[in-house]
Amino acid sequence: MSRGLFSCLGRGRSHDRPAATADTASEENRRGGVVLVELFSSQGCATSPEAEVLLSRLGRGDFELDVPVIVLAYHVDYWDYNGWKDPFGSSSSTVRQKAYVEALRLDTLFTPQFVVQGGAQCVGTDQEAMLSAIASAPRFPAPTFQATFQRPSPDSLQVTLSGALRNKIDGQGAKVMVALYESGLVTDCTRGDNKGKVLANDYVVRGFEKLCSVKDISAKKTVSGTTTFPLWEGFSGDKCGVVVFVQNAAHQILGVQSIALPENL
Repeated sequence: MSRGLFSCLGRGRSHDRPAATADTASEENRRGGVVLVELFSSQGCATSPEAEVLLSRLGRGDFELDVPVIVLAYHVDYWDYNGWKDPFGSSSSTVRQKAYVEALRLDTLFTPQFVVQGGAQCVGTDQEAMLSAIASAPRFPAPTFQATFQRPSPDSLQVTLSGALRNKIDGQGAKVMVALYESGLVTDCTRGDNKGKVLANDYVVRGFEKLCSVKDISAKKTVSGTTTFPLWEGFSGDKCGVVVFVQNAAHQILGVQSIALPENL
């Protein structure tokens, strides 16, 4: 399926790597740390369910990898006109994917798409390309944030983070981003290209905020900030988690950390 500037892709190969990786960590540091794998998906895309299965398997450790990973799924909204409105789709996810399209010099938006460590991408149904991109991705020490959580109101979650980025940030600067995700989602799809299917989705980004911007700071300097997420009906902390990552102006990921929510939040 292909309409206008958007494509919903199947098994075709597309695997791009950056010409150069970020120079903010030593080679020793590159061999450590965690790799962030982001999936851009839509319930309105016929091939996205296959990619969602790959992401879920990756997140629960089904693949024998030498590299630790953290996964997130962003549901875009540009397929919502195609007979089925994705209940998890958002314009902010589409904007994030567009930024990667520009940074990776791609011709168009498409789903499903994996982006690995902000610097490589492949079709979301291509398991081989996805695993190859993970294996070859640059790696950086994870931040050491400590988190506190509060519920200022029944429909909001406040997250306060404080810790070191463990990577020097140069004059080009970087952003510290926070994603709130939810797993164990099940949807009966009654229209569109996935009509009649029961769709399972994990690690779905339900909120995405900037904690702070940083520039010219050492790896050991303490960084702090607070962000608040609006919550949805049926929110359960047992199904959710928080991912914090550092991303530079070239959209490369310079460190990522996963934080569990406390019980009985």
